[in-house]
Amino acid sequence: MTLLSGIVRDTVTGLALIPYPQRDRAFAPERSGFPVRPRSGQDRMTEAEQEGAAALQHMNEVLARIQELEEALEDPSNTWGRLREAWRRAEDEADPKMAEIVRQARLMQPVLRDLEKRVRRVLRRQRELTPLDRVQEMDRASMVWLSRQPGRNISERAGASQRILATVRRENFDTLENRVLHAYARLATDAAREWMREHPRAKSSARYTQVDGFRKSCRTLARTLADLGVMIAPAGITPNYVLMQDRSYREVHTSWLRLLLRRKIEDDLWAWQAETWTDFAVLAIILAIDELEEAELVAQSPISWNAEAVGGRWFDQDRPIAVFWLRDTNRIVEVQARPEKPGALLSVARAHVALRISDPSRTDLPRRVAVWTPHAMRRIALEDCAKEAAALLQQMQPLAQTEVLRHGLIMTPARGQAGATSASLGRVTAKAIALGPAGDDLAKGFNAVRDFVRSEIYEASE
Repeated sequence: MTLLSGIVRDTVTGLALIPYPQRDRAFAPERSGFPVRPRSGQDRMTEAEQEGAAALQHMNEVLARIQELEEALEDPSNTWGRLREAWRRAEDEADPKMAEIVRQARLMQPVLRDLEKRVRRVLRRQRELTPLDRVQEMDRASMVWLSRQPGRNISERAGASQRILATVRRENFDTLENRVLHAYARLATDAAREWMREHPRAKSSARYTQVDGFRKSCRTLARTLADLGVMIAPAGITPNYVLMQDRSYREVHTSWLRLLLRRKIEDDLWAWQAETWTDFAVLAIILAIDELEEAELVAQSPISWNAEAVGGRWFDQDRPIAVFWLRDTNRIVEVQARPEKPGALLSVARAHVALRISDPSRTDLPRRVAVWTPHAMRRIALEDCAKEAAALLQQMQPLAQTEVLRHGLIMTPARGQAGATSASLGRVTAKAIALGPAGDDLAKGFNAVRDFVRSEIYEASE
């Protein structure tokens, strides 16, 4: 996937993103040493499995912060204020965010209780050796069988056991709707277990208790259906009349499809989570600017929310995504994400996120701040990154003709260790921040982003 492309001094430059492999290594290009995405419903025993589970939890938390934008967009006049409040709640890990399995634990529990009392069954005819006094129905095959037995009458043909082959009706629970119910119960059990494993600090919350109770109910239901001989429906089945018309079965089918879609989305997000991280970093920068008392949002690009993630991205937007006017300092701050025409400096820097700070009342060249959003499965060395970024910015200075780019920001996952550092070389400065999507990593990391944004804006006003 091409993230950035441009031409500098007749030389084509660009930035490409290679997806993460599902296994520990992949080819074309060759890459190895990656955590393996854990399989759903399995305990994490080895160190590699625990690392993969931690990476999956981090991905889901980033996804939760991104999806909170969808809820915030319901009020266009206060989008960023609502998103900022949601992120503040995410700093408290004892108050877990609403997730699909949490929603289903609340809505589907009464539905499952209803179906447990009336699991649908059908009467199916089958041939069995039946005592003579209990024979009620015989079909052609039974009559043929009886005619071939030795004897002069029915009693003699029944033999010593006094049984003949007859048609009987037996209850059968192995219907398509029950197979879907069985598949849903097993999938919901795994999803609830995964959610509980990702939120160990929320054991005292009402949501955790609710999800745990739902997990136990689904597990019990799955065992009951297995004892009744109900098979498991494969994905992609065509719903029958009951699944479409019976209200409870219809809700089970809908919820099952939502969980299946969630798993498919996770496959895509695992491969392209670097793109999701970039969107998270962009939102963090916007929130840091929006909370300034003098900041006024003067322009915002339309945000088109996708039904499912495409290439790790949940929404599309025009460029720039947001423009703020600082009333007191008379500055215009643009947040640019994935610009179509990045210009020479951003092309050389290979930064597909940037801030553009300008003063409409002055003729000074606009200032840009390059923002790099490197995603890594393990925490990277901030000091080394800051020094390398500062060296790159220093090398780029001869190219600065129509704009100024002396400062840069690196935003990378904290992986449980939030922090910030900076490096200066001459007149250029690069700052590296490790932040996370929840808990202390989010609180400390976002504070560092806030401090950086304020220093850049108010340095421009001096």
